[in-house]
Amino acid sequence: MSTDIVVKKGLNIKLKGVAQHKISLVSRSKIFAINPSNFHRISPKMALKVGDKVKVGDVVFYAKQQEEIKFTSPVSGEIKEIVRGAKRKILSIEITANDKDEFKDFGIKIPSNIAAPQIKEMLLESGCWAFIKQRPYDIIANPNDTPKAIFISAYATAPLSASHVFTLKGREEEFQAGIDALSKLTEGKIHLSVDGKTSSFFNNINGVDLHKVEGKHPAGNVGVQISKVDPINAGERVWVIQPQEVATIGTLFLTGKYNPAKIVALAGSQVETPQYYKIIQGAQINDIIDGKLTNGKNRIISGNPLTGTAVANDDVIGFYDDVISVLPEGSEYRFMGWLPFVGNHLHSVSRTSFSFLLPKKEYALNTLLNGEERAFVETGAMEKVMPIDVYPMQLLKAAMVFDIERMENLGIYEVAPEDFALIDYTSSSKVEAQDIIRKGLDLMIEEVG
Repeated sequence: MSTDIVVKKGLNIKLKGVAQHKISLVSRSKIFAINPSNFHRISPKMALKVGDKVKVGDVVFYAKQQEEIKFTSPVSGEIKEIVRGAKRKILSIEITANDKDEFKDFGIKIPSNIAAPQIKEMLLESGCWAFIKQRPYDIIANPNDTPKAIFISAYATAPLSASHVFTLKGREEEFQAGIDALSKLTEGKIHLSVDGKTSSFFNNINGVDLHKVEGKHPAGNVGVQISKVDPINAGERVWVIQPQEVATIGTLFLTGKYNPAKIVALAGSQVETPQYYKIIQGAQINDIIDGKLTNGKNRIISGNPLTGTAVANDDVIGFYDDVISVLPEGSEYRFMGWLPFVGNHLHSVSRTSFSFLLPKKEYALNTLLNGEERAFVETGAMEKVMPIDVYPMQLLKAAMVFDIERMENLGIYEVAPEDFALIDYTSSSKVEAQDIIRKGLDLMIEEVG
């Protein structure tokens, strides 16, 4: 089945430095790390201590709230350090990697031949369960729930985002096996969204409802696709997972090994040759970017520029990220920058620059906010970039004052922080909309569950 989704509201931001379709290898990191902060609302409880040996797939820690949710080592080696912060909070688990990996054997299984409990157990034991997130709340899915549907977005529209068609080239069999496994976890449908203007192997995948999507960003956001196909009602659960992670699950069943290798894009105007690299999850950023950036003060972002997290050279790429974006750090303010039509190198959603005359131009934008936080003003700008059927300004205000009833009525269950990324970019109020929505969702988890 194929259903067309056309998204008219939104904004495409064309940035310089989109990754070329070329894959290179990087040197194997000596130190790999797992950061529990990547897994929102997960309190880690260590299964190992410093000095313990690990294989790929061995449990490193598990969720204190739900011990069946486990997080496993991406490499074989030795636990080097457990980095702790205030109140002994675990910030990172560092692993000294061996030159060659040894894999824990989970056994080869054909998803179509086994039942849902066995599939769920294998995903939990291998650490692959962490790939599956749920809506509402945008957190790791509860294995005790049964979702009404599973959504996969293979259409990336965020600036500098990686191409899912390219990153999964040659992994068609693994992707299909992953779909076969996931199909056992829901009584509903698996919805796969693809670029409506091009054809790829995704169009030939069995066991999915295919949706051809066209439109501006955030058309590729899975939350937008859920709202158009099967909106979430109170008490319902929908699970979401990214395409490369589907293939990793497929690899687990076909080989019996947890293999967290993935293709990531190194992109941005500060990258000399933007392209793709094959890495292992938990690799250090410095091993990926070393010698590949232009001179100057740069901001390195794990993820795309709208939703990613600023990282240092010795940090590791985020668990759910498939792109490293590098932008120039904004350190110089424009003289009388409030004047309209000052500089044609700026991008603006309003007509205070010439960008509206050059829709195909690529920009080398820096990280300056070009303003400071100020009061909300009703301009209609938020609604122009919000294709989900909610009132974004009213929802943000309700979240800011922790009004649970009003948040429910205004559709808090339908959104995730990434759906408000364009509001962060376009709003004249300069509020941190994604952060506000995240706090609102956390309150709903605590009060409503």
